[in-house]
Amino acid sequence: MRNVIRRVTTMTFTFLLQSPPLPISPSPPQFSLSSSPLSKTQRFITPSQGSRLRTLCTKVIIPNMQDSGSPPLSYLTQREAAEIDETLMGPLGFSIDQLMELAGLSVAASIAEVYKPEEYSRVLAICGPGNNGGDGLVAARHLHHFGYKPFICYPKRTAKPLYTGLVTQLDSLSVPFVSVEDLPDDLSKDFDVIVDAMFGFSFHGAPRPPFDDLIRRLVSLQNYEQTLQKHPVIVSVDIPSGWHVEEGDHEDGGIKPDMLVSLTAPKLCAKRFRGPHHFLGGRFVPPSVAEKYKLELPSYPGTSMCVRIGKPPKVDISAMRVNYVSPELLEEQVETDPTVQFRKWFDEAVAAGLRETNAMALSTANKDKKPSSRMVLLKGFDENGFVWFTNYESKKGSDLSENPSAALLFYWEILNRQVRIEGPVERIPESESENYFHSRPRGSQIGAIVSKQSSVVPGRHVLYDEYEELTKQYSDGSVIPKPKNWGGFRLKPNLFEFWQGQPSRLHDRLQYSLQDVNGNPAWKIHRLAP
Repeated sequence: MRNVIRRVTTMTFTFLLQSPPLPISPSPPQFSLSSSPLSKTQRFITPSQGSRLRTLCTKVIIPNMQDSGSPPLSYLTQREAAEIDETLMGPLGFSIDQLMELAGLSVAASIAEVYKPEEYSRVLAICGPGNNGGDGLVAARHLHHFGYKPFICYPKRTAKPLYTGLVTQLDSLSVPFVSVEDLPDDLSKDFDVIVDAMFGFSFHGAPRPPFDDLIRRLVSLQNYEQTLQKHPVIVSVDIPSGWHVEEGDHEDGGIKPDMLVSLTAPKLCAKRFRGPHHFLGGRFVPPSVAEKYKLELPSYPGTSMCVRIGKPPKVDISAMRVNYVSPELLEEQVETDPTVQFRKWFDEAVAAGLRETNAMALSTANKDKKPSSRMVLLKGFDENGFVWFTNYESKKGSDLSENPSAALLFYWEILNRQVRIEGPVERIPESESENYFHSRPRGSQIGAIVSKQSSVVPGRHVLYDEYEELTKQYSDGSVIPKPKNWGGFRLKPNLFEFWQGQPSRLHDRLQYSLQDVNGNPAWKIHRLAP
């Protein structure tokens, strides 16, 4: 009975009994913002995680092989992994649907942590007929919503409602299914990421057709490492297909994935994983199970569904590069007024969903011409200039009192864009600073009083004690006075540069410079060499 239950309920089990394939999707893939008007007055950007413990438990707890300084980590045998799944889906009330959904989401989140869709958009998920394949189907659905372009190779479909439902969900998103026969001979030309979701930890024996050939094709991709040709990265779900669940790739001829996403806890074979990226997913193990099975697992950061095991790989910084692909930035297509052009790009960055689109690097220099830079937030701009707020006695405030010129830099990575702005700086009128100060949340107002910006503080507790004291003082809702040494600066531009990343480092750079034309200031546009 235990074996029967295990086959039905184990999260990453691959069925040995092959169901007749369902019909293949009839459509295989063919490989191959609105701007608001500028106001006449200054526009501010306002703030807005049943079974008893066996006495024969063979739990292995060792330091992580990728980082000898890491905390101990548990590695499970095949039998232990199955027992934990039975416990989750028995006394603890989890369903196979729930665990598969969480596992697939964890795989997709792990991929998104390392392989960004801007460079690794084309994903092929090769799914087996069992639960490991189901994890791959769920992962593909989430990757679609994350902005990737997934394709599914699902040659031995399982005729059970759970799996047919997953196929229906993918069909509804127009995610293409590709038969083995329709896969290109050279997978490296059509895919950036290949998700190996063929066999899980319950698989026994040698892979049968067509999976044996698919595994050989993935192994052959490793040969590209010896050439200059880029090969797709391989992400294995829980266990690299074809590996022994405990002995690993003992014949040293199997898949060598670039990423392994272990689920629940790493299996023994993961000790032999040599790839650069090992993640743990499946944020569903309750403390009672962890304690019962003496699981040593890392903590998941924040709201993440995955956590890296060990340190990131050592990187050759000199070899880090991105080949930008962007629309051309042409002189005849840009606005004649650089502030209007900035508004256009800023609105497009906001529409792209970038976090803190108004974050900018502010560079200043003191009277001795010693430069310094820091990130600040743009709080308004119009034809009169670009505004931010700070403590006038801070380092930047001191620099600007001695040398009232500055440079701003905006960088919007997803759009491959940056904007440089230079010019003289002045304080804005006190009334404008007063109005903006009282538009801020009350906590931020109190924080501005507490922070003697850039001065030495004996300890964090000093700030918190004063903050709590002031919070109580103004708990009646009375007006919080703006500090006299707090206010805004405005940079009046005399130079803009709009940069658009392009392939082969032939970037577009258009510079607007303010020049005198017949006694009147006018903007001139010049193209700069990349």
